[in-house]
Amino acid sequence: MLPTVSKTRSSPTASRPNPMFPQYLRRIVKWQQMDIEYTFWQMLHLCTAPKVVYDHSAAHAVFVVISVLLFHFLLAGVFLATCCWFSTNAYLREEAPNSHVVEQRVEWLYAFDVHCNSFFPMFIMLYVIHYFLSPILVAHGFIPELLSNLLFVVAASYYHYLNFLGYDVLPFLERTTFFLYPIGVVIILSPILILSGFNPSRYFMNIYFSQRL
Repeated sequence: MLPTVSKTRSSPTASRPNPMFPQYLRRIVKWQQMDIEYTFWQMLHLCTAPKVVYDHSAAHAVFVVISVLLFHFLLAGVFLATCCWFSTNAYLREEAPNSHVVEQRVEWLYAFDVHCNSFFPMFIMLYVIHYFLSPILVAHGFIPELLSNLLFVVAASYYHYLNFLGYDVLPFLERTTFFLYPIGVVIILSPILILSGFNPSRYFMNIYFSQRL
């Protein structure tokens, strides 16, 4: 569950799920392992009084918002846009049939604009929808891990799909399916992460709120 003022809810026996696959199968039907009443209490307070759930200062909340805007959107966007800009101009442009054809290139600002368009749906999924579902996603058990990984998989895949569309519309580029390859990597890695017990929601909550969930 999410960090609260109370210290009585942490259970050392439930903090580390068994990575064995049969254990996961048994947990699917054991809904009593999830504190449903406490989960809905957290969901209510996330909408009405978030500080009750997280118990952090306003300065820390500002830090989280700035981190999202500065690192996730801006710096990561600059890096990804630069990689795409370089890749398209260096490897994906069609060869000019003769010297009289004006050479066309992808502008860096266009690459960054593609990133901005692709980032928005991912922002909705990972920062808005994820916010309201976080009390469930950070809970212990197989189902929260599965749902959390699926949400991240869908968000990352949709980002790269929109990124692909942004370059596929340019008539002077070829082999733009290159931008779909990361989706395959995400799909291959997702079952490995799920079966290993990795929960991305818990991982990022631990980073931003500096507490073990």
